[in-house]
Amino acid sequence: MGFYLLERLQRHTLPPWVMVAAIATGTFITALDQTVVVTALPAVMADLKIQIARLEAVIWVVTAYLLGYTVAMPLIGRLADVYGYTRLYQCSLLVFCVGTVLVALSGEWQWLNGHIDTLDQIVVARVVQAIGGGGTVPISLAIAAALVSPEKRGLALGIVAGAAEAGSMLGPAYGGAIIEFWSWRGIFWLNVPQAAIIAIALLFLPNHRYAEARMDYRGAIVLTLALVMLSLAVAHEGLFRFSSWTPYWLLVGFLVTTGALVLLQRRTVQPLLSGTLFRAWAFVMANASQLLVGISLIVAMASMVIMANTVMDIPERPVDSFTAALWLLRMTGTIPVFSVIGGLLLRWVDARWVTVPGLAFIAIGMFRVSGWQVDIGEPRLTLDMVIAGVGFGLVIAPLMHRAILSAPLDYRAVSASMIVVARMLGMTLGMAALSAWGVNEFLAIFDDTITLPAAQRQEVISTASLELFQSFFRAAGIIAILAIVPASLMRASPIEQAEMAEAAAQTAGGGDAS
Repeated sequence: MGFYLLERLQRHTLPPWVMVAAIATGTFITALDQTVVVTALPAVMADLKIQIARLEAVIWVVTAYLLGYTVAMPLIGRLADVYGYTRLYQCSLLVFCVGTVLVALSGEWQWLNGHIDTLDQIVVARVVQAIGGGGTVPISLAIAAALVSPEKRGLALGIVAGAAEAGSMLGPAYGGAIIEFWSWRGIFWLNVPQAAIIAIALLFLPNHRYAEARMDYRGAIVLTLALVMLSLAVAHEGLFRFSSWTPYWLLVGFLVTTGALVLLQRRTVQPLLSGTLFRAWAFVMANASQLLVGISLIVAMASMVIMANTVMDIPERPVDSFTAALWLLRMTGTIPVFSVIGGLLLRWVDARWVTVPGLAFIAIGMFRVSGWQVDIGEPRLTLDMVIAGVGFGLVIAPLMHRAILSAPLDYRAVSASMIVVARMLGMTLGMAALSAWGVNEFLAIFDDTITLPAAQRQEVISTASLELFQSFFRAAGIIAILAIVPASLMRASPIEQAEMAEAAAQTAGGGDAS
């Protein structure tokens, strides 16, 4: 069997790069909905008359999507390996559309309003939407890897991953624009025609599947339970504040369930998570590095927005929310661009030696930001944020490339899903740690200054708060440096080496294709 699927996909009527663009667009649309509701929440609460006292419950409109997105990826990824990439991608878009329509209609179903709380309607609809949206990510990466020849695979992965990154980064701005000219429901209604166009484009792509592959449904149930408990545990505010036993009981449940999953997978002929994946050093190291990148990214993003709106907002030069968003955009806008560049570099450079410099850029950018004072200005502000954005962008494609190419052909979509899950778990863990650390330190600052005169107290609090945010950025830089260790160890697996050797032989024999 050939080591890439190009020959099996020659019958489609659209060029490979057109199909790559189509699936990247689909991934972009579903990724938008990870963060699009951030700016929509006030409008949702006002329209549905949800009291501010229920703000903690309202946050589940965001959390439910991230949870469903994370849990769905490995399951739908394996279903795609078994039943076909194209068919499952279309099914995922259909589920996504059903969920998005349910969100748009929340509160409009009069017969439901007396039985199910409106907020609960939205949360359930967001979970449905997330299951479909999460399914598109690993499948799109697997399709991109299959559509083009090995030497161009990194670029294809970079385009799809960059689209997903751009979607999640631009979500708040996109949501704000739609609300300005339409309504919060319009955000979700627009998803339907967009997803339908992508589904129609996929009709031109054959449904490649592995006839011998089988779905491990028992393993899927156990893995789902394990991921739900892990996600809820790392997202729980008490994990790092030691204020509740709940996250620790969830972690115990996760460990027990994971142990049961390992035993079950050993007895299964075609397990959901093949042991081949975890015996592949490159796969394990890529996921370890990706987890740390996720932590560093969320610490950088959250710290920047909060610091800009609090410590940097001084009478001499006030910083409003829009200005803070523009500061962050210097970094987040750079990420998708360098995701594509990082993928392009893989044609000539080993994945390790794209990832390691990328992590170094992250560390340099974060250490430079940690030296900011309240009077930070141009060009340093833009330069520092762009340096960090270059790093976060460069590492995306090589980490995914190495993880996906470490897997057997019939586990590529599962492998793609796991590398994305590692990133999202890292972001969830980083957010929980940042929240706990920040709250504890801020409380300590206030306690230490409570006896000071008002004017002196404000000055001391401002200085201490700036130093605290500087420590957050230093932590993000240190985490990026730690990620260099597993990144430098993720040598190409035997599967990838054999595939590249076969591709080189075919190219030498005149069998190269775009």
